[in-house]
Amino acid sequence: MHMVESQADTLIVLEDVVRRFEIADRRPLTALDHVSLGVRRGTVVAISGPSGSGKSTLLHLLAALDTPDEGTVVVDGQDLRRLSHSEQAEYRRHIGFVFQRFHLLPALTVLDNVIAPVLPYRTEFDKQARGRELLVAVGLDSRERQLPSRLSGGEQQRVAVARALINRPSLVLADEPTGNLDSATGAAIMDLLLTLREQLGITIMVATHDLDIASRCDRMLRLVDGRILDDVDMASLSEPEATWRRLGRLAPPAGGSSATRLGS
Repeated sequence: MHMVESQADTLIVLEDVVRRFEIADRRPLTALDHVSLGVRRGTVVAISGPSGSGKSTLLHLLAALDTPDEGTVVVDGQDLRRLSHSEQAEYRRHIGFVFQRFHLLPALTVLDNVIAPVLPYRTEFDKQARGRELLVAVGLDSRERQLPSRLSGGEQQRVAVARALINRPSLVLADEPTGNLDSATGAAIMDLLLTLREQLGITIMVATHDLDIASRCDRMLRLVDGRILDDVDMASLSEPEATWRRLGRLAPPAGGSSATRLGS
């Protein structure tokens, strides 16, 4: 693995990252435009912005599913651009993924879906025991023998969260994890992610259109046309209402005072 120097409490460092996509008969599309960013370990970061702003591209780079055209992407001391294909595959084994579509395997039980990412590999832990521990953590230990079709959307996403944690990742990438859920269920999934962060110390990057979800994170990045226009420390806002207006919201999130909610 190719390692670089980084501060002990910093998990992610992006330096001057550019990603362009060639489009037939058109000028290249710049998905990320000279993005620089550092993320401390154990932080929950929301990545917000309109469709096409670069949210998913940023997550793909952090997952080593794509490579920047310029700049560097460093995660846990590893320069992802310099990893070989086999090193990238090994790196991805230790990243947790949660998607808008749950991507559960319909023929497998809940428990087997949770342990599916590690089934082909030898592990230092008992796979089924670890899967059951995670199902307890997400409140689904009584459903381990059920098929996904017997679960609600929120329960299926809980299974997906448990599956993302099976390899004890230090980083979880969540791409619109509440996008297919109603607001109450989406809030419950966010509760779960925040609780797991407290218990396990994981770093979570959440791409979301939902500012209610973003408001509960430690930090919010707003991307527009591939650039970071806002980088907000949610816990230290001195004028939260003014911030929400600047971000295009007419009122703070529902449910309690904005100062309380933004500091959560």
